[in-house]
Amino acid sequence: MNTEIESLIADFYKHGYILNDALATSVFLLKKLEKPLLLEGDPGVGKTMLASALAAHLETDLIRLQCYEGLDVGNTIYEWNYQKQLLHIKLFEQERDKKKLGEEIFGMEYVLERPLLQSISAPKPVVLLIDEIDRADEEFEAYLLELLSDFQISIPELGTISAVSKPLVILTSNRTRELSDALRRRCLYHWVDFPTRARELDIIGRKLPEIDQELASQVVTFIHNLRKSSLHKPPGIAESLDWAKTLLLLNENHITDEIIKNTIGSVLKHKDDIEFVKNRSVQEFLMPID
Repeated sequence: MNTEIESLIADFYKHGYILNDALATSVFLLKKLEKPLLLEGDPGVGKTMLASALAAHLETDLIRLQCYEGLDVGNTIYEWNYQKQLLHIKLFEQERDKKKLGEEIFGMEYVLERPLLQSISAPKPVVLLIDEIDRADEEFEAYLLELLSDFQISIPELGTISAVSKPLVILTSNRTRELSDALRRRCLYHWVDFPTRARELDIIGRKLPEIDQELASQVVTFIHNLRKSSLHKPPGIAESLDWAKTLLLLNENHITDEIIKNTIGSVLKHKDDIEFVKNRSVQEFLMPID
């Protein structure tokens, strides 16, 4: 394996994120090729946390844009500081050269920077996380294409603004809708799956070093068997950690039907899923994983 990738895996581990070889290679290429990285996968597999770990690894800022339906330029790129513009107009309302006055109030000092513009205006490379891009609409994807391909943004009154330093861009998607081919072509791609049993044990052991190994093993086995069931919302890594912390707080050392009854809300967040588990024996979910 490339020594830089090995070093990347080791450093991410120090920051609490366990990379497998394939994902480490994608992060390595994100850095070297300066191309955005699109991460797709089920909720809870660690896509968002990867961006935080990358920012910690690079010792730089993380700028996050949380996507939702109806995002527009004002939420994501910029908007004008109207109060400051009005104040300028009042101060210079006797200015005879109206064209000059107009040029003055449409300068960068009157721009309120939103996440996308902030990311290319930063004096050193930052990590830009465009989280859950699938929740935004196709019109917003069109806004992104110029940034993703050329690291620049066009503002009608100011022209094209190129990046002071190129951000490292990570996009995440839970696949609630299909993304456009135009966006995909501009990105590296990696499908993030749920971790293997060994990797999830490693995550819990690293985050909760005081946990009993037998209890951690039961938690991971239970969670992995849950993920193979037909649930509305399978538990992610965060739920594994929450449950392990819960059992530690309750001084439990093994999982029983009574514990499931009292703590399953740390793991499952849908009424039907909870009923599905409560109507079965705990041993069914502690069966060894193939």
